[in-house]
Amino acid sequence: MKFSRFAETIQLKNNNHVVSVTVTLKISDCTGIIYFTDLQLEDGDQLTGYTVHTSKMLTKMQENGQPVPPRHYNGVVRTAETVILFNLGKTSAGLDCYIYPIQDMAAGSIEISQGIGAHKVKFLDPVNAGDELALKASTRQCLKNGSPTRKDGFYQYSAAWDSKHMVKLEERKSARVLFEFQEMQEGGDRL
Repeated sequence: MKFSRFAETIQLKNNNHVVSVTVTLKISDCTGIIYFTDLQLEDGDQLTGYTVHTSKMLTKMQENGQPVPPRHYNGVVRTAETVILFNLGKTSAGLDCYIYPIQDMAAGSIEISQGIGAHKVKFLDPVNAGDELALKASTRQCLKNGSPTRKDGFYQYSAAWDSKHMVKLEERKSARVLFEFQEMQEGGDRL
């Protein structure tokens, strides 16, 4: 895909305040697919910034000239545990988290967070023994048995080197957990 960046200035009449803006894309006499991805509105006549997606600047971690396969860590959690993941990449990476309850658990009783409780996510629906909860940073999906499910909070990431993650379950309940991520390094396009 090739993206083009456009910047336009909207002139106001008589220093009035803008209440709303309507953007309409008008395309004619062409074929193919067009993606309209971002809209940034700023006060003033100068563009202040643009940050590219990390995929433009990062590549998969390499060993002997080959990308390393994704890392997997698994275990069993009862009530609450702190899990430490070793990320040998040179920077943080999105983290896919899978939880397989061994017993039924109430709505809102499963949480994952970073460090000592930051960047928390809570699963809002009840789960049954044998269900699969998947919180996938790689695809920005929160799934229960392969179908979208509700969450409150953030997708997770693995910090470079070692990354602490708290997993909390309903009191006296257990679940198998699986964490997966692709180690990354700098080396993509520079702007």
